[in-house]
Amino acid sequence: MATYAVARLWDTVMGPQIVQYLEGIDATLAPFQGHFLVHGGEFKKLEGDWTGDLIIIEFPDRQHAQAWYSSEAYQKILPFRLSNTKGDVILIDTVPGDHKATDILG
Repeated sequence: MATYAVARLWDTVMGPQIVQYLEGIDATLAPFQGHFLVHGGEFKKLEGDWTGDLIIIEFPDRQHAQAWYSSEAYQKILPFRLSNTKGDVILIDTVPGDHKATDILG
């Protein structure tokens, strides 16, 4: 099953380091078959106190996602984001197509 790298980032300082991060991230994703599904953009808030930008990157599986995050290429540019944003980042697996909400009860 696919795995998503999901980030909610806020307080981004748009400067040379973020530009360098953005210019480099696509090349780090390619070897691990990762691609953006969501990369910020306009949204309609329905509930809660949402702030920041949502980023979702899809990988074929958890192994690919973890290998990307741990890769030398990504670790090289990661400090540019970490020093210029605040945020939360997780890896999460998708569920099968026949998943029902009650499946988590059993």
